[in-house]
Amino acid sequence: MQQLTSAGLVFAPVSFRVRRLIAVWVAQVFVFLCAALLAFLLRFDFRLSSREWEQIAIALPVLIIGKGAAFRLLSIDDGSWRYVSISDAARICLANVIGSFVSTITILILLPHGFPRSIYILDFSLCVLLSTGIRVLVRMREDRRDRGTDQHVTWKRILIYGAGEAGLVTLREIKCNSKLTYKVCGFIDDNPHKKGLLLQQLPVLGTGTDLSTITKRLQIDEILIAIPSATGAQMASILARCHKAQVHCKTVPGLAEILIGSGFVDHIRDVAVEDLLGRTPVSLEGTEIRKKLENSTVLVTGAAGSIGSELCRQIARFNPAALVGFDISETGLFEVENEMRELFPNVPFHCEIGSMQSVRRLSEIFDRHLPSIVYHAAAYKHVPMMETHVFEAIENNIFGTWNVAAMAARHGVSTFVLISSDKAVRPTNMMGASKHVAELVIKALQQKEAGKFVAVRFGNVLGSNGSVVPIFKRQIAARKPITITDPDMKRYFMTIPEAVQLVLQASTMGNGGEIFVLDMGSPVRILDLAKSLILLSGLRPEIDIPIRFTGIRPGEKLSEELSAYYENILPTSHEKIKSFRGPAPDFEEMLLSLERLHEICETRNLGELIVWLKDMVEDYSPSAQILRRVTAQSEPELTRTSTADCAMATAAGR
Repeated sequence: MQQLTSAGLVFAPVSFRVRRLIAVWVAQVFVFLCAALLAFLLRFDFRLSSREWEQIAIALPVLIIGKGAAFRLLSIDDGSWRYVSISDAARICLANVIGSFVSTITILILLPHGFPRSIYILDFSLCVLLSTGIRVLVRMREDRRDRGTDQHVTWKRILIYGAGEAGLVTLREIKCNSKLTYKVCGFIDDNPHKKGLLLQQLPVLGTGTDLSTITKRLQIDEILIAIPSATGAQMASILARCHKAQVHCKTVPGLAEILIGSGFVDHIRDVAVEDLLGRTPVSLEGTEIRKKLENSTVLVTGAAGSIGSELCRQIARFNPAALVGFDISETGLFEVENEMRELFPNVPFHCEIGSMQSVRRLSEIFDRHLPSIVYHAAAYKHVPMMETHVFEAIENNIFGTWNVAAMAARHGVSTFVLISSDKAVRPTNMMGASKHVAELVIKALQQKEAGKFVAVRFGNVLGSNGSVVPIFKRQIAARKPITITDPDMKRYFMTIPEAVQLVLQASTMGNGGEIFVLDMGSPVRILDLAKSLILLSGLRPEIDIPIRFTGIRPGEKLSEELSAYYENILPTSHEKIKSFRGPAPDFEEMLLSLERLHEICETRNLGELIVWLKDMVEDYSPSAQILRRVTAQSEPELTRTSTADCAMATAAGR
């Protein structure tokens, strides 16, 4: 019984193929017969004598065999009529050329005299027309049947924004996919030269500036944006036009996004804030990353944070021998541990709670797990808060980095990666200055250690803890005014997964001592980002949600930079990553400098700290708030000195 079942499974598809081929051959022979007979009838005005019938009797077998052989040679009969395309039509035409040529030669041999030459041309033309036309008719019937005629389905009237290749692919998918209950009314394209064109029987109705008029006239329910290559500015402009027209919009993915996912339908989605960046997906050299991470023990500091937790997720995909998550946040680490055990049950994940300012705690962790790769993402990062908590920023970002890096060097770690910031370039705040010194610490260690110590520098990350996007979303949800420091404020942005992917890629590069800079694209104006977020929420900027400017906060710059003037940027093997080697401090000098910094932190002398930072980071410009605090700290000392001088002078006068 099992053998019969197996045999049935093996031969059932074959018998179906045979039945299908027989049906196709019968249809093709019918087409060949019709074309030949019609050619004769047209040639002789539908009056055939016995002589013509004799010629037909000789010509028909030759034409059927010759064309049938040509169609078989080019596998025309294997093609699906349901999905016939232009390329199939070209192959059908070629098969007819070959078949007609062979048949003509054969007929000339069999009937050298008296066979009308016009028959060859008429037969070829009619055969091309009929063999292509019958397939097109089948496809049209199948397309109509797939779309169905269910009267209970609510059909959405839509426009496709983008009359390019992506727009045509979208239209074809909508026509063929019964899951998509869309009725396409036409195209919109910002190229004015396309206006009036017919694409698959649908018109290009106008440009984006005509959108409001067109949607009202045609009673459009939704816009499908089919421009995968659109920049962030273009997407923001399209979004504003759709909102002005009071019509909902969705975006259609590029082919790469469809291939990665499960299909076209699942990827039609609402426009997201990430689309406004206009960034192309990052392609990773997965082989190199796998070589580095597979079967290695990896330590991630700051594992409970946005970047650290995403590092854990992406590292786990490469099957490390073990993954150690280190953070001072108990609750955050607890959540990451639960997620890792659920998503990656086969990857050993070890939670370690503690402060990187504790050398003893770090020693315990390194002794216990013996990591070979360290990603150091732990840091204090909020600029205004660090301007208020100056010494906490120094102790955490500088001494913490030194402790982790020195412990990694002591335990022979092969690769140490510091997650740095664009705020380390020409810093105007304590957070940026502390990150710059952390980079110098890494460079100094590289002078002495055999392992590879590198830093990766990037800007703001969309959706990270404390970033502007979650703050704006909370303000919009509460219908409160969005607060922006300055209308000209610009920042570099990238998504959390993209930032982490590039960090992993950068860790496979260089020989040590490099600072890698991630390509952040063009800076985005915070005001434009806020307006786009309001539009994505279905609200109107300045009408439903006011925008308020609060003034630049202490330590902030209007725009950030990714490299300083003295840093010579060089390309790498990855197009999205650049590297440079700036001046590297001597290891012994760095030790002495850190000892002096420790003394300054012990005395909490802000003035001496600023002098020390200026000495280490020559282009550091302290904020006005810091300078005021230095002045305020100095005035009591001056007052005490003046009082003592007066007392001495009084005593001397006596």
